[in-house]
Amino acid sequence: MSSLRNAVKRRTHKERAQPGERRKYGLLEKHKDYVLRAKDFHRKEQTLQNLREKAASRNPDEFYFKMISSNIIGGIHRPKSEAKQYTHEELQLMKTQDIKYVLNKAQAEKKKVERLQATLHSTDQQPGNTHLYFAEDGEEAKKLRLTMFCKTEAVSKATLPKRIKKARDASYRELRERAERFEKLSNVITTMGLQRELMGKGRKRKLRENEITVPSELPVYKWRRERKK
Repeated sequence: MSSLRNAVKRRTHKERAQPGERRKYGLLEKHKDYVLRAKDFHRKEQTLQNLREKAASRNPDEFYFKMISSNIIGGIHRPKSEAKQYTHEELQLMKTQDIKYVLNKAQAEKKKVERLQATLHSTDQQPGNTHLYFAEDGEEAKKLRLTMFCKTEAVSKATLPKRIKKARDASYRELRERAERFEKLSNVITTMGLQRELMGKGRKRKLRENEITVPSELPVYKWRRERKK
């Protein structure tokens, strides 16, 4: 019973808060805060001691190849920022390789788009009897085509299960995203091809808007004719 009595009478001792006259100094540091600060201080002190020992026992004749490829800036070794200078032919070759890589990606996207289109086209075809309708003129033919399309869509929505509808919508969404990606890659290929041509030899100038016959989003250049030797 004594243990139970002690448990009932036990108080929760709280640490002292910051006095009112010292409130301007912020929160009073608790013991757990002191422990963390002391551990951090001793860790830094030990790191500095290890560095002092390494510096004292360093071999003055040691050599590393990084001493050549780096500079000391503010007491810290930093690599030299000397970029490799490529020749004009090397830059053209790199641009060609980049175009080939993007072209391969665009062709892969195009094949996936065609495969999805074929799959969705075969999925959307509704089996059943085929009816032949006759129209007097083009206007009536348009109305018949619109009516039949609405009926087909209504039948497909009514007969297709929810799981198949969800999968079909996901396929259409993927088809749309891949088509947009293929279009972007095609634009990138056109831009990179233009940049590669501009790196080539020959005098050229950029045409003004009133000189362009076919509107284009990209700038249009005209090369000067040169006689081939």
